[in-house]
Amino acid sequence: MTESLFPSDEPAPGVETRTEVAPSEAPLAVRMRPPSLEELLGQDHLLGPGSTLRTAIESGQPHSMILHGPPGSGKTTLARIVATAADGAFEECSAVNAGRAEVRAVLGRAADRRRGSGRPTIFFLDEIHRFNKAQQDALLPAVEEGLVTLIGATTENPYFEVNSALLSRCQLYELQPIGPQATEALLRRALDDPERGIADPPEVDVEALSMLAERAGGDARTALGALGRASEVVRRSGGRVDLERAEDALQQRALRYDREGDRHYDYVSAWIKSVRGSDPDAALYYLAAMLEGGEDPRIVSRRMVILASEDVGNADPQAIALANACALAADRVGMPEARLILAQGTAYLALAPKSNAVTRAIAAATSYVREHGAELPPDHLRDAHYPGARKLGRGQGYEYPHDLPGGVSAQQLAPDALRGERFYEPTDRGREAELGARLEELRRARGADERPPRSR
Repeated sequence: MTESLFPSDEPAPGVETRTEVAPSEAPLAVRMRPPSLEELLGQDHLLGPGSTLRTAIESGQPHSMILHGPPGSGKTTLARIVATAADGAFEECSAVNAGRAEVRAVLGRAADRRRGSGRPTIFFLDEIHRFNKAQQDALLPAVEEGLVTLIGATTENPYFEVNSALLSRCQLYELQPIGPQATEALLRRALDDPERGIADPPEVDVEALSMLAERAGGDARTALGALGRASEVVRRSGGRVDLERAEDALQQRALRYDREGDRHYDYVSAWIKSVRGSDPDAALYYLAAMLEGGEDPRIVSRRMVILASEDVGNADPQAIALANACALAADRVGMPEARLILAQGTAYLALAPKSNAVTRAIAAATSYVREHGAELPPDHLRDAHYPGARKLGRGQGYEYPHDLPGGVSAQQLAPDALRGERFYEPTDRGREAELGARLEELRRARGADERPPRSR
């Protein structure tokens, strides 16, 4: 059903071509790539019966789409299944190699194809996030007019990396990492299929398969590659693929963490919310994932200090002192020892009583200022340290609290328009409960008007 990438034997300059190799020589992950929806494992949330994507594939009428997901989740496989099911030509490029000239060549062939045979063109652009704005803009007219059906694939968040104009013309589908159960089923399929999988497969322990499926982290390529390497070692040296051999073939898998991209924000967000939610175990896990992934510990330190005020506040006034000390100490000693200090701060903040009363208070005060402007302070509070200030009434009548019983003055301190306004409302958690009781005493001593707190 699909045409060759290039009509002639000569490839278009600069466009990626795939070297033809014998099936038996191709990597195991390539040989085991599912050719149809029936063999595709995982992504049930996108491909369930009656779903939009499945219906489009089965009808042979695909729409332009962006496939977003981690490596090894099946983006390329799904794109090829879409193209195989559709009655159209299939053009494939990688944005790593191709540029605007190559895209124009694809679009030119699509236009010739439409004029000549009327056949549609499906254009699969892998790593679409590698295209800059101008390169992505070159695709807009063709997609909008239906000259090509675009299938873009990316491991990055398309809302960050794909132009909003292009994204609005495509349906976004987010692929999930392939689960351990589906990954193990794929590994067993490779052992049971002598034509596409491992010819004359060795004996593989159940524990080894389970470990590969679990530690591949949803990356089918990683799991199949490790199984292929382990099987080759056993074929040459004899024996079986046990847990030790499987671990040796897998080695240390690179963490799925990008300190410059979407994963950075995801893990920082999850760490903050786990601390806020008082779960030290989850918070320490996300901290470990960030640090193992190469995150700058200073970013964690800064967020820790902010969190100590934003989410703990006066429920534990010591929290900001500890967070600041952890930030300074971590910066002083550096990695890898800094992880101990950051872990201490994380655990302390997670277990501390929580209050966002200060956060709400400054937000309410800021909202009032933005709405009403900055009211002038009463004259007795204004600066009187310049010639003529006294003649203007500045500073006259100010009561010095330290000269009064209890160190508290009943004198009005807020502008007239703010009499009785309440911005700070302490919670009943931790130390803030005591501060709340103290605040009520002070308000009564000053004869503050009873007025409900401002809505936040």
